[in-house]
Amino acid sequence: MSNVTKWMSWEGGVDLVAVTSPELQMPNVIVHLGRMVHTPVGSAASGMIFWQPDPAAMPAVFGFVGTDETVGKYFGPNIFAGTPFEQAPVLNASIDIDITADKATAICKTGDYIFEVELSEFSDPYLINREPGTMPPFYQQGVEIHAGKATLKVNGEAVNIIIPPVGISGGPASVVSPNGVYAR
Repeated sequence: MSNVTKWMSWEGGVDLVAVTSPELQMPNVIVHLGRMVHTPVGSAASGMIFWQPDPAAMPAVFGFVGTDETVGKYFGPNIFAGTPFEQAPVLNASIDIDITADKATAICKTGDYIFEVELSEFSDPYLINREPGTMPPFYQQGVEIHAGKATLKVNGEAVNIIIPPVGISGGPASVVSPNGVYAR
């Protein structure tokens, strides 16, 4: 049996995966943020953003975001190795997350962009235990709360989004995750 040496855990997670058009086969919106993310190299508010408003163009924002570059550099080669995120850049960002019984809000400011996610209409919390797959290639455990309603603003403008039934983690595409762990 080998030891787990590549891992990350978090508290206060807000996750949204969406498309801006029903014709799109792949998400052009990913906002995964944690109020505090722990890794073997340190802890910081962190996450990932993928924002491709024009699906025919390069993404406007793509990378791991957070308040600590060392923590951000850990994610690609250690957690997301073998995925399109393995070589993602690290972008300096501020992250503010507020979770109550009725709604969760996350605001991420990076470069010239401000992303605002609001989730509500929560399910009861439930435990997850997902095996690795092609995407994602890591074990997942934790607590999730499915959000039946999600809104997104980019730079103060509301974005029309469609939430697919399954996100990149293998679970619902709009969730609050009070805590959890990814491990390889």
